[in-house]
Amino acid sequence: MTSEEIKEFLDEKADLYNCTGFIENDPVSIPHRYSRKEDIEIAGFLSSTIAWGRRDLILQKANLLMDLMEDQPYDFLQNASEEEWERFATFYYRTFQPVDAMYFLKALKNIYTEYRDMEAIFAEGMKQGGVKEAIDHFRQKFFSYSPQERTKKHYANVMKGSAGKRVNMFLRWMVRDDEKGVDFGIWKTIKPKELYLPLDVHSGNVARKLGILNRKQSDWKAVEEVTAVLREFDPGDPVKYDFALFGLGVNEKF
Repeated sequence: MTSEEIKEFLDEKADLYNCTGFIENDPVSIPHRYSRKEDIEIAGFLSSTIAWGRRDLILQKANLLMDLMEDQPYDFLQNASEEEWERFATFYYRTFQPVDAMYFLKALKNIYTEYRDMEAIFAEGMKQGGVKEAIDHFRQKFFSYSPQERTKKHYANVMKGSAGKRVNMFLRWMVRDDEKGVDFGIWKTIKPKELYLPLDVHSGNVARKLGILNRKQSDWKAVEEVTAVLREFDPGDPVKYDFALFGLGVNEKF
């Protein structure tokens, strides 16, 4: 396939999968439970954090997290009693254990105490270079409240080469706004054109088969390589092709 043919093929698949029907069986369904910006951010951040493995189990555990916060994430973080915090003492999903859950929640509470919202921290990081620097800046702030070392593995260190699939997916949710109803577009300090592909095993395999990714490792260099090609296809919204690549891999076994 020529480059033009690949672009046309991916445009078609992006239109197919970027629709409200995509929401139900995807982790993005968790923040779609809410309309308040802070609730969407918190639900999106937590559900994207545990978004690896079987999607049915991801959804089960992410919904449980919301239920434990009485379906009011922001209000819970602001007002929960010590007894209510203890609900998370038995929460786990794979390697995301109670100690990790408790730290993530308390760190978010601290962030909303110090900042008006999560976006403000990413906006600070954007001034240091771009999305990669913003991801790292948030990571440094998020882990500034004395976490256990084990907890740090649950937020990608892109400066050490991690592909950052889950945080890039979270940013896609917060930043993209194409009126298709999947992504929220509630953050304005980052532009869709600045985003990077949430590279995972499915999108990576499809990208390699199409010849738009040559690097064998799924790391940050691979993210930069494939996103550069996608920016050629659509300079203003390269990450819309996440729907195409993921859909081709999961639904069509491309």
